[in-house]
Amino acid sequence: MRKFTSFNALPKLSLVLSLALITGSVQRSNAQEVITIQDAIDKTLNNNLQVKQSKFSESLSDENLKQSKNALLPTLNSNSSYNINFGRSVDPSTNAFNSSKFSSLNAGLSAGVNVFQGFQKVNQIKQNMLLLSADKTNTEKIKNDLVLQVVTSYLQILYNKDLLKAAKEQQAVAKSQLDREQQLLDVGNKTLADLSQAKSQLATADLTVTNAVNALSISYLTLAQLMDVPSATQYEVQAPLSNLVTPAASSGNAEEIYESSMKLFPDIKLAGLRAEAAKRGIEVAKGNYYPTLSFGAGLSTNWSSGRNQITRTNEVIGVSPVGVVEGSGAIVNTPIFRTLSEKYHFDDQIRDNFGQYVGLSLQIPIFNGFQARSTVRKAKINHLQSLAEEQLTKNNLNKVIYQAVADLKAAEGRLSATTNTFIAQKDAFHVIEQRYAVGLVNSLDFSTSQSNMNKAEVDMIQAKYDLIFRAKVIDYYLGKQIVF
Repeated sequence: MRKFTSFNALPKLSLVLSLALITGSVQRSNAQEVITIQDAIDKTLNNNLQVKQSKFSESLSDENLKQSKNALLPTLNSNSSYNINFGRSVDPSTNAFNSSKFSSLNAGLSAGVNVFQGFQKVNQIKQNMLLLSADKTNTEKIKNDLVLQVVTSYLQILYNKDLLKAAKEQQAVAKSQLDREQQLLDVGNKTLADLSQAKSQLATADLTVTNAVNALSISYLTLAQLMDVPSATQYEVQAPLSNLVTPAASSGNAEEIYESSMKLFPDIKLAGLRAEAAKRGIEVAKGNYYPTLSFGAGLSTNWSSGRNQITRTNEVIGVSPVGVVEGSGAIVNTPIFRTLSEKYHFDDQIRDNFGQYVGLSLQIPIFNGFQARSTVRKAKINHLQSLAEEQLTKNNLNKVIYQAVADLKAAEGRLSATTNTFIAQKDAFHVIEQRYAVGLVNSLDFSTSQSNMNKAEVDMIQAKYDLIFRAKVIDYYLGKQIVF
């Protein structure tokens, strides 16, 4: 079964909650650090992980650019191998079969360079330069978006502080009114109904203070999280040094603001750079249609432990019969020569086997499963897509700016209207208050007038900060530094 708190206990309960939350607010006011809007922006940009991630992307793009430039340089490579052969195998130094165990060494040095490759490498460098610029602009875009978020959160704190101030003033008035009603009741000039009405008014004021304290705490937390500092960090925002409401803020023409933003806004620049990079990608892809001409040169030598060096081949060591002369029976002999050899020294083999080469290589693409054509088509589609995204970005910016200018003008009118309403309700309340003091107005009418005045004050505060925010949005699109 639900338990309902009595009506008379509500003011006490609300007062307890208000005191607890106000205590936290007082502790915040004793915070060591007071930050300005610029401090909040700097902290956010320095700590934000999105900014750091974007800078990492910049570094990767920078390395891609360096790599594409270095690809124009010749290649130089060395190679060597050492083998031990068993059984029947080919001696690399003689190209003859050798059935004994031997060791061999091969070494070489080669260099090469692409003379022509359909300008692919040059176009790749140009594309990577555009992509690097795009990544840098993306970092600026992220920072730009964060600045607007910081301004929004900062203004929300100022707005909630003003609301809390107004709520406390209304609470003080309600408390004073309750005390007066109690005194009048004690002398018999007021009824219990009048006292209950005053208690209700105080309970409403207490709840308003509680809600205002909660809203202020949440807005502080939101800004702390945006600055990426510990959520428990205690800080205070600096109040504006002058009136934030500037009548000249809406003097700009929407089309003029749009034209200025087109030159300054990072989103537009980013979309344009990506479109240019995609266009350059078409030229890179077309390079696959062209032949590739390469130049190469190299040095090589080898050594084998199974190779001997012949030193003498004409020494006769005997004869060998090869036949008989018919008729005479004389024996026909052939001399036997002895080949003298010695170990072929390592240095001598390396020197004697030293070889060089130079050459040109031409590779002409004839048919590769339409890969080149498909690559070019994909690059063209990617370019068209980036152009569409660029136009969409421009269209969105145009819509946002025209809407922002319209919102600013509406906010000016709303502030003027709510200010006049508050002044009128305040004057009306003073009249009602005077008449109530002499018994010409009942407590219900007095309460209604007070509520109307309180609501008018809240509406005026809301309209004030709405106008400030709309004006700062225009400054944001104009690339102006946002200061309070």
